Amino acid sequence: MSYSGPEFEPAPPRRSPLRRPLVVALAALAPGALLGWGVYAAVGGPAAAGGPASAAVSTPAGGSGSTGPAAGGDGKPTASSGSVVPGSLKGKVVVIDPGHNPNNFRHTAEIGRKVDIGTNRKECDTTGTSTNSGYAEARFTLDVAHRLRALLQAQGATVKFTQDGDRAYGPCVDERARIGNAAHADAVISIHADGAAAGDRGFHVILPASVHAGAADTRAITARSHDLGVRVLGGFRRATGSAPANYLGDGTGLVTRRDLGGLNLSTVPKVFIECGNMRDGKDAALLTSGAWRQKAALGISEGIVSFLRG
Repeated sequence: MSYSGPEFEPAPPRRSPLRRPLVVALAALAPGALLGWGVYAAVGGPAAAGGPASAAVSTPAGGSGSTGPAAGGDGKPTASSGSVVPGSLKGKVVVIDPGHNPNNFRHTAEIGRKVDIGTNRKECDTTGTSTNSGYAEARFTLDVAHRLRALLQAQGATVKFTQDGDRAYGPCVDERARIGNAAHADAVISIHADGAAAGDRGFHVILPASVHAGAADTRAITARSHDLGVRVLGGFRRATGSAPANYLGDGTGLVTRRDLGGLNLSTVPKVFIECGNMRDGKDAALLTSGAWRQKAALGISEGIVSFLRG
């Protein structure tokens, strides 16, 4: 509170011999204080309940060419991350696999045909799930993928998609694996959201089992994929404040599977992440929030960056 008027008029200040050095010192400190306030404002102040906030400094996306909700709103994706070091991932290739395809529902016959996944044959792809209000998993995965791309490109990584909603359907799960392999990716992340029962909450990361059958041989990538998965799990948990799934994985947030063609046929480090349960009301409220999806992308990116930096 400030006061004005004669009864609150202060006496003229005494000049101190230290005044000039103090002024100089304060002038030197001011830019740092302003920078600190800028970082504080960018992350929205103190950490949100449920997990620490990551320090964020806005960085150009480096030409991601994508759109989607931004942190705290519904504009474009942002390249905001406390771990952003421009150019630090130069030479690294990341393949992002947005689960399903928004157009799959128009091509049920095509996505229903069986393909070889090494251990057996499974459908080319599925339509994915949705929230009870109709928000499709395929829309969610593309939105998070766009945000993740912006974050990784800001650090110099080369980012490729398996699909960007620009295909009639698919690609099939075997082709998704081949795209990562052909790119000689340093890391591949497949983004999903689950369709479990109401009351089942939380996220989990799916790791490839050691498979050597038919066209599948994951023995060379299981250890590296496990490392990638653990780091993605940690980054996602910190950034979103979400807990590991309460309905599988024994509370660890890690699940190993041998029935997913996208993992079985991969020859490069790869994991899936199920970001939450679209059929649970509380999880659905998060998954449909643009601000939360930005946190999800940030957490995934921090895990990938940690993995790539070794």
